[in-house]
Amino acid sequence: MTTTRRFPIRRLGRSTGVGLITAIFLLVVLAGLGVAMVTVFTAQQNSSTLDVQGARAYQAARAGIEWGLYQQFRNGSCSSATFALPMNGTPSGFTVAVTCRLVHDPSLGPTTALDRFVITAIACNLQPAGGSCQVPINSVDYVQRRIEVTI
Repeated sequence: MTTTRRFPIRRLGRSTGVGLITAIFLLVVLAGLGVAMVTVFTAQQNSSTLDVQGARAYQAARAGIEWGLYQQFRNGSCSSATFALPMNGTPSGFTVAVTCRLVHDPSLGPTTALDRFVITAIACNLQPAGGSCQVPINSVDYVQRRIEVTI
């Protein structure tokens, strides 16, 4: 004799749609996490790019200082110039403005033996409308470095 067991049939009316609500909730949470990760990644990439550009701007300003020192020591002239670095070098795309000025302290007397030269180099990656790095640009990608040497 075989007996069959009968299980009571539950009403499924109360539990329908719970899986759909859970799936939508998980999709919204995962989409939010994805957006947050993309935002952090983009900010990190921009920060890294500006850091590299800052190091390149420093090297370009340093090249401008060395040019100014060469002009003073070898040629004996305190000259100022603005030039773009060559496109085949590492700090390409930068403009360097080098200024040289003579500083005389009148309290030391009329002698010129104690006169000093101040060489300033400003390097920037985006040229303003005037063509000089003296006036900074209001841009997210703008990088500028300034170095000053007194001899």
